[in-house]
Amino acid sequence: METQQLHRGRLIDHLQLVTPDLETSRRFYGAVLEALDVPIGGEAERFFWADELFVSAVDSIAAQGRPTGRCHLAFQAKDRAMVEAFHKAGLAAGGTDNGAPGERPYHPGYYATFLLDPDGNNIEAVFHGEAERSADSVVVTFEG
Repeated sequence: METQQLHRGRLIDHLQLVTPDLETSRRFYGAVLEALDVPIGGEAERFFWADELFVSAVDSIAAQGRPTGRCHLAFQAKDRAMVEAFHKAGLAAGGTDNGAPGERPYHPGYYATFLLDPDGNNIEAVFHGEAERSADSVVVTFEG
């Protein structure tokens, strides 16, 4: 096994979406993740992944022949400009507007945008406002 690094420290360890059209999803998620400065971590013929997100084809072994149902997934953005870049990139890559970038009433400083991905999932980018973090993430290194 080669050395791998994962960034951890939140509630979700990973999330898998199963799609009937992997190439369309790969284009959409490649574009919005690039806008968030998150690289695609790896890919194969029937899946790709980035950090905690895994997207698999419906005919992959893990999918068991069924796409996931509609879900809401929110990505963290570093600032308002990143939220806006996410929205623009997602629209250009086949997403559908589900809420233009702007402040939301959830708490002061909550700035977000919403897109529907090619499978109808509600995908959000959110910047929670200026705050001080103790660390960007927790880095876990595995060596084989």
